[in-house]
Amino acid sequence: MTEAFKLGIVVPCYNEEEVLPETTKELTEIIEQLVNTQKITNDSKIIFVDDGSKDKTWEMIDGYSQSNNFVSGVKLSRNFGHQGALLAGVTSASKSCDAVVTIDADLQDDVNAIIKMVDEFIDGAEVVYGVRNNRDTDSAFKRNTAESFYKFMEILGVKLVPDSADFRLMSKRACEVLLSYKETNLFLRGIVPMVGFKSAKVYYARKERFAGTSKYPLRKMLRLAINGITSFSIVPIKMIMGLGFLIVLVSIALLIYTIVQKIHGNVVTGWSSMMISIWALGGVQLICISVIGEYVGKIFSEVKHRPRFTIERDIYTEKTLKENKTR
Repeated sequence: MTEAFKLGIVVPCYNEEEVLPETTKELTEIIEQLVNTQKITNDSKIIFVDDGSKDKTWEMIDGYSQSNNFVSGVKLSRNFGHQGALLAGVTSASKSCDAVVTIDADLQDDVNAIIKMVDEFIDGAEVVYGVRNNRDTDSAFKRNTAESFYKFMEILGVKLVPDSADFRLMSKRACEVLLSYKETNLFLRGIVPMVGFKSAKVYYARKERFAGTSKYPLRKMLRLAINGITSFSIVPIKMIMGLGFLIVLVSIALLIYTIVQKIHGNVVTGWSSMMISIWALGGVQLICISVIGEYVGKIFSEVKHRPRFTIERDIYTEKTLKENKTR
């Protein structure tokens, strides 16, 4: 691709009033730099998606959209979660943009990597992943659990790009294919590799959060990980079957051992061992039921086909329509 193209930068926001001024400033500078080098057109946009914020995030987005020609916004009717907000932004942006970049508002992802992504797109890549070149900013716990998660997903046969989250560029065609996936339980970093097309990677150093607090505490990270595992693999169900067979084999071995001991007259009343066995088997059963319930719950939410997000106001579409009328 050699001609200048229209770029949309989608930024999901949830209570980001502290970081929004700096995010707007840095992304505007990137857009201006790309426009000046004639890589993108001057109608390219930064699309902030307000995911039901309780602070002044939307008021700030609305204000920036009036004072900054590069800024637009999408307001969701309530909080739909990070993945839903990303998808809402991609849905709006892909209608008129040739390529869409998704990036979080906290500025931990290096905005300068967008320039490299654009270069890869111009060279023919339709999906460009932003990949962390280190995890120095993470705690030892987070670093080890993240590495374990990627290894576990690889064992399950799920294709992920290690150390890549939701910082990526996608072509219009790739976005359209992504939107054709209708899952309610969203795990975009697992769905995007399934889209296919030529891909590339851009490596960058992840920074500390510019301001505010993380919107992804441990509880949400665990929920996202479980969602990723159960949305793309039935291996846990098969593991339960294997565990069941193992318990049966252990039970048979214990039965044989008990009979042998009875024959030899070595009978000892084993109240403790019996109670431990009951509690252990009960715990295993509860875990198995929980795993099966997780899959049944996903079926329950998927078959209802409820919308993954609801847009209350779309400044981006409003601006695009006005610009098209004035041409």
